[in-house]
Amino acid sequence: MNIIENLWQTDHIIRGWLKEVREDILSELHDPLAVAEKTSRKDLVTNVDKANEKKIIKAIRSFDSQAKILGEEGQGDQVTSMQGHVWIIDPLDGTLNFVKQRDNFAVMIALYIDGKGILGYIMDVMRNRIYGGGPSLGVFTQDNELTKPTNLHLRDGLLGVSGPMLIHDKYHLQAIDEASSGVRIIGSAGIEFIQVLKGKQNGYISHLMPWDFAAGKILAETLNLSVTKVDGTPVDMLSSNDVLVSTKDTQKDILNMIR
Repeated sequence: MNIIENLWQTDHIIRGWLKEVREDILSELHDPLAVAEKTSRKDLVTNVDKANEKKIIKAIRSFDSQAKILGEEGQGDQVTSMQGHVWIIDPLDGTLNFVKQRDNFAVMIALYIDGKGILGYIMDVMRNRIYGGGPSLGVFTQDNELTKPTNLHLRDGLLGVSGPMLIHDKYHLQAIDEASSGVRIIGSAGIEFIQVLKGKQNGYISHLMPWDFAAGKILAETLNLSVTKVDGTPVDMLSSNDVLVSTKDTQKDILNMIR
């Protein structure tokens, strides 16, 4: 199937994958988890993360013979270029929340072709909402299309932030906090992106890996939001970045403060 010529059909297929993954996650919610530390006791991986990634990779490979897959748990490919069909997946975003709260976690899938964002999906698992689409489709949940959020200034809304970055006052975040209406810390990039997409927050600042922001970047830019490094320069799609997703005016306000 030609993905570009059949975007609506591809959209339907990807949403089907996500629904299946959600069913798998819900079936595991009340069972003991196999939990391991990656870099620290606050950076965890579970059997569910790994099983989700394996299932999504299998689905992608059977669907797209040209796929190169970058996944958080390393079961995909060694992707060194954004040329061709690059799928970027986060099989369970907010694993610490999943382990400790059984809430506020997401699954994310993104497709880039020759470096251009084509389709992005963020599934809020516990609220059973999939936010997905892209520049040629718009951004939809299951039953309605999202409208572009109001272009608010920093002072007029809430800002999602990384707890460690706020504590260590990186980029003068404490002053940025004071200049905003307040900050919120959720602990899942996917859920934070959803808040910005819906206009519930003006923006979100955090240190993110490609799988944390790849899907959200496509959706945010489709809704006329800005997604850059915190200093305003373009993000590197294959490396970690300090990322700012926000309304255009909030971005301007923050750049004025950090410069």
